[in-house]
Amino acid sequence: MGRYTAPPPPAPALPAAAASLAAQAEKQRERGDYVAAAATLERAIRIQPREAYLWNRLARVRLDQNNYTQANSLAQKSNALSKDQDQIKQDNWGMIAATRRAAGDAKGAEVAEDKAAGQ
Repeated sequence: MGRYTAPPPPAPALPAAAASLAAQAEKQRERGDYVAAAATLERAIRIQPREAYLWNRLARVRLDQNNYTQANSLAQKSNALSKDQDQIKQDNWGMIAATRRAAGDAKGAEVAEDKAAGQ
């Protein structure tokens, strides 16, 4: 399966501590330090537990680790919290599509890809 390569959605306005941790985690993820990125995001989530963006970024780390079950679950949690944050929702659906494709669910992946495209 091809890697999920979509750029991250823009970060919303977060309290300073959570914003700093989110930025640090994204740098760690980009370097391939997924364990540190996950730990950093988990700290940020403790500060802002209802912030869809943070759950989205943790889903991406788990997807990068090929932990498809957890990535899918985290992306769905992010969607549940995302309200009107369409870019986050679309990114979540893109990750859900990737997890479904990895699990051999081509039809489910197509449905998720349509949602990622806003259809």
